[in-house]
Amino acid sequence: MKLMRVGPQGAEKPAILAEDGSIRDLSGVVEDIKGDVLSPEGLAKIAALDPMSLPELAADRIGACVAGTTKFLCIGLNYADHAEEAGMQVPPEPVLFLKGLTAICGPNDATPLPRGSEKLDWEVELAVIIGKPAKYVSEAEALDYVAGYAVSNDVSERAYQTERAGQWTKGKSCDNFAPLGPWLVTKDEVADPQALKMWLTVNGETMQDGATTTMVYGVAHVVSYLSQFMTLMPGDVISTGTPPGVGMGMKPPRYLKVGDVVELGIEGLGQQRQEIVAD
Repeated sequence: MKLMRVGPQGAEKPAILAEDGSIRDLSGVVEDIKGDVLSPEGLAKIAALDPMSLPELAADRIGACVAGTTKFLCIGLNYADHAEEAGMQVPPEPVLFLKGLTAICGPNDATPLPRGSEKLDWEVELAVIIGKPAKYVSEAEALDYVAGYAVSNDVSERAYQTERAGQWTKGKSCDNFAPLGPWLVTKDEVADPQALKMWLTVNGETMQDGATTTMVYGVAHVVSYLSQFMTLMPGDVISTGTPPGVGMGMKPPRYLKVGDVVELGIEGLGQQRQEIVAD
């Protein structure tokens, strides 16, 4: 299934994408795409429906594909070829940082250029959506706790991230730095999360053309690893790293400016489009 949320920011309705491409209203069935709705039982309830029997919705705006997120967790330097372009060693364990929840936005919402920013960058990433509480889970059982997958753009301000004191979070958490969606694609539709093509363009020029096959720590490992340190809750998001081709890694580096358009996508999970605007 392809689950989504549509409508004005803060007033999105839960929806499902029907086979004919129409968007069907789930608000008469579930409150939102969050909590117990993401459990195996909750998803089975939606799967039993005939989407064509539901009211059609106009997609004037697509919101983030999941609600009720308590943690937006990110894994850094998780692609061997990206670590190489960044001039950094592949870490001995997954590198963890967080995005502020106010960074979460719809897949096509504009990206405000933070005031004073000079090094705004892009990162297409596979996002994992947790479906039920996960604590101390093994790698063998980790995927049982996954509801589905989505496209994420780990928008980054590199000067804030690496040139100012402290951790990476300040360069990752500005408003709309976490576009998510358009869909939450349930895991039954993703045969192998480690075999997905991914791409990103800036103003139509291809910057990233990679695949999850070069991920150092795979989805199952990352979910299990993080669950050793904290309880992962339904709706929590794990953004799993990016392949090479980010602006920081170019010679000379290339960064986004007002008016630029970023488009990105992952095989089977849909695509996003963001215009850079003044904040």
